[in-house]
Amino acid sequence: MRLGFIGAGNMAQAMIGGILAKEIVKKEDIIASAATQNTIDKVAKEFGINVTLDNREVAKADIVFLAVKPFYYEEVIDGIKDVVDEKQLIISVAAGKSVEWVENAFGGKKKIVRIMPNTPALVGEAVTAICPNANITDGEKQEIVELIASFGLAQIVSEKIMDAVIAVSGSSPAYVFMFIEAMADAAVAEGMPRVQAYQFAAQSVLGSAKMVLETGKHPGELKDMVCSPSGTTIEAVKVLEEKGFRSSIIEAMSACADKSRNM
Repeated sequence: MRLGFIGAGNMAQAMIGGILAKEIVKKEDIIASAATQNTIDKVAKEFGINVTLDNREVAKADIVFLAVKPFYYEEVIDGIKDVVDEKQLIISVAAGKSVEWVENAFGGKKKIVRIMPNTPALVGEAVTAICPNANITDGEKQEIVELIASFGLAQIVSEKIMDAVIAVSGSSPAYVFMFIEAMADAAVAEGMPRVQAYQFAAQSVLGSAKMVLETGKHPGELKDMVCSPSGTTIEAVKVLEEKGFRSSIIEAMSACADKSRNM
């Protein structure tokens, strides 16, 4: 199985790194293209995969990931659609581009899958939504899920919730990184060394997330377990509520989903 990545930016690199880490595909069976020599040189050095400036060369792979920005999709697809056949799997990695849009852009009966991963793919902890079109067989669906699951959780979802997926997982690492950074800044203000502050904040987020996933308890119940009467935690929670912590997250995610719908 040969994989091709048209576009070799952060998201593509995260997926390539995750796939190689699990040894699902050998590095010599992956090829990536980019718009600049600097980018492909960087990717070749970091991952040891094949690289090219020619998208059409990548489009010959068994599975082709379209990992460019949404506003480049029309141009990129127009440049490769005559070399893509009905046996290949085309995987779209773009907000705002529906399965139907990609199908129409290729202008023929193609096997199209829309996915929305996130950058934790680089450390094998992504979450990826998968939307296959009607031309994908059950066997191919399983193959795709297994490939994507090599770098994290992978689930087939209805495309109608893809905007919610983008808000809750595709974009959310940025929110989490901001949260970690803010906690570390506060710890530094209290006298903790910067490097140690990042470690304590990041590990606390990691451990808390694992508790949600592994205990099956409601996040509110887990929060209550930390909040002792008249304690330090409930005092912090009170301030977060006063400052609109939860409502700001909800509003930010709503804005993210709206942006995705209107791209």
